[in-house]
Amino acid sequence: MFNWKLYIVVLIGFTIILSGFYANPIPVIEEEPVLETVNQPPVEPVIVREGNIVKIEMTAQVTDVEISSGVFYNAWTFNGTVPGPVIRVKEGDTLHFTLNNIDPNMPHSMDFHAVQTSPSTNFVDIMPLEHGSFTYSANMPGVFMYHCGTDPVLEHIANGMYGVIIVEPADGYPTDNEVDREYTIVQSEWYAEHDFNAFLDGSPEYVVFNGDDFTLKEHPLMAKVGDRVRIYVNNVGPNKVSSFHIVGTIMDRVYIDGNPKNMMYGLQTVMLPASGGAVVEFVVNEAGDYPIVTHQFNDATKGAVAILRVTPDGLDTGATPMAY
Repeated sequence: MFNWKLYIVVLIGFTIILSGFYANPIPVIEEEPVLETVNQPPVEPVIVREGNIVKIEMTAQVTDVEISSGVFYNAWTFNGTVPGPVIRVKEGDTLHFTLNNIDPNMPHSMDFHAVQTSPSTNFVDIMPLEHGSFTYSANMPGVFMYHCGTDPVLEHIANGMYGVIIVEPADGYPTDNEVDREYTIVQSEWYAEHDFNAFLDGSPEYVVFNGDDFTLKEHPLMAKVGDRVRIYVNNVGPNKVSSFHIVGTIMDRVYIDGNPKNMMYGLQTVMLPASGGAVVEFVVNEAGDYPIVTHQFNDATKGAVAILRVTPDGLDTGATPMAY
């Protein structure tokens, strides 16, 4: 005989269970997408001048770079190097800029500190495997940082997407006819690879000049006794300040941010905030090795040291650089 009371009890119980399932569904755990690991060979930048029009084509890409002897970092880069290529233009130039993004995983962009433009229009993201073109005017002389401005900006800079653009003054610097040697130095930091928490709150594992902690020691910058040396310097950070100092000499001319109107005299150390630049000049009167450092010596000990080697004829002796 059909037990209709039991049937109703079972039906009510099933309904309660089913309603509970829809009210509190079993959570679905979504896995983070696995990004494709790539190591793209460097692509040469294209820089062509036609009068006061400068056409610049750069590439956002992922490339393994050596940051310390035998230590490689899978870096996000401009043109496969860290820092990216040094761009030199003149005050009053118009820049026709194209960014090719060959990174298959990530949008990238370009933020030139040397221009005055709407970021929401002209510093926009370029999607993976796409390109974008923009036009800017370079109307202010100086030593400026450029970097990827894609959110989160910290991640893109800390992973290697930065460089320097030098805008030469229309009338030059007052000391142009006295300068014998010119060099460019970019200070930056390396943290644990692709570790955003380290970028945000950690200490850098390396603080370096021109991307690594060894090249400017093993291959010193050269000068001859009596030379006036000019260095274009920029601290791109992303987090640290630089106390730029040259051991054994005094910077008798310093142009803060590289602007000839910002001339200072007789500086022992130049304080550079993150993204800050300068043109520094000095004369070397005796032969020997002159260390170039940040006087934040915890950072110098992490790698931010270069050697300027001064010899009677300006040629390298091949001697082991002094330790510093």
